Amino acid sequence: MIWNEKMECMDPEERKELQLKRLKKTVQRAYHEVPFYHKRFDEIGLKPEDIKTLEDIQKIPFTTKDDLRAAYPFEMVAAEPEDIVEIHASSGTTGTATVTCYTEKDIDIWAEITARAIGMAGGLRKDKIQNCYGYGLFTGGFGIDHGAKKFGATVIPMSSGNTKRQLEIMRDFKSDILTCTPSYAMYLGEALQEEGYGPEDINLKSGIFGAEMWTEELRHRIEEKLGIIALNIYGLTEIMGPGVANECKEQTGMHIQEDHFYPEIINPKTLEVLGDNEKGELVLTCLTKTGMPILRFRTKDVTSLVHGKCACGRTTVKMTRITGRTDDMFKIRGVMVFPSQIERGLLKVSNSSPNYQIHITRPGTLDEVEIKVEITPELFSDEMKDLDKLEAKIAKSIGKEIGLRVNVTLVEPGSLPRSEGKAIRVIDERNFE
Repeated sequence: MIWNEKMECMDPEERKELQLKRLKKTVQRAYHEVPFYHKRFDEIGLKPEDIKTLEDIQKIPFTTKDDLRAAYPFEMVAAEPEDIVEIHASSGTTGTATVTCYTEKDIDIWAEITARAIGMAGGLRKDKIQNCYGYGLFTGGFGIDHGAKKFGATVIPMSSGNTKRQLEIMRDFKSDILTCTPSYAMYLGEALQEEGYGPEDINLKSGIFGAEMWTEELRHRIEEKLGIIALNIYGLTEIMGPGVANECKEQTGMHIQEDHFYPEIINPKTLEVLGDNEKGELVLTCLTKTGMPILRFRTKDVTSLVHGKCACGRTTVKMTRITGRTDDMFKIRGVMVFPSQIERGLLKVSNSSPNYQIHITRPGTLDEVEIKVEITPELFSDEMKDLDKLEAKIAKSIGKEIGLRVNVTLVEPGSLPRSEGKAIRVIDERNFE
């Protein structure tokens, strides 16, 4: 189902005209209502009137997470306090939280874009959406909730946690669509199996998963465990929340809602804007947000853009699967490694488990990487020599992906911590002081 055919299937040239009109209006608002942007523009001699074409967006300075942290909590707000109806914030686990404020118009836009995501997942008004994203300052739960209600579907606001209850509700209420992080979706699939049930015992047809990076290999595992089509959703607190982009059932990239967000890909080192199919850092500009109009935000997410009409009929640009973040790469003996590369190598081994943790240490002068991987219940009773062979097979597969030797240790089923939010995959115990 295409929720908003007019916007999702718009002629690209007509869309560019709409984007430029909205960009000019947003730049005016940011300059006149947000002291941060007024100062930044004045420092380089840029006036809102200088933005005459979409290409002129490159004249605008970048906005970073550090800028938003420095503006904590409300110095980036462009609306009057009485016009702010909702506030969300990042977890702040790596520093001061970043805050985003929404006007009633912003909430309507957020509901619109997540309704489009539900349409891409094959949603129908009669469907029940089991929403397992956390409700609170995190944007996930409320973003899906707003969209489900606008779409006209029934939302089951489960939030995260209480896995036994999640499965009970999933079976008894006959939930049609599941929304949560991909790691938790995998956990639910495992828990379903442990209780003696299979995909045939539930009613799910699709899942909308995001808030963390995941690989194509993990997608296949989730689809097998739950008997669904698993789709990727993208969003971030600083821009809006989930719904900025979402996969359709073609699963060939996430459609960016271009009537509300203008995407660019830059080289993170030189800051030059890159072309189609060139991998780099995603930069996003809000075109319609009124509470906090963010310009050229550096997301740190590594992806590429692909233009052209999709087989689903949509004409919006697609972003490819995120392969990492410029700030979550870790250097091992001079080699830059993304956690997603390790996951890809691990899951290429057919009988390996998707539950793993990466431990990085420096016992002497060289870095060491140990990948702890749970063995599946089926392999738990195997002989030690068979497990040794599996360790070696996984280590070889990962080594091919990253170009480095790693140590693999198989551990008992259920021994690694589970996360009902974002999975913690990397534990770096090196001391760089």
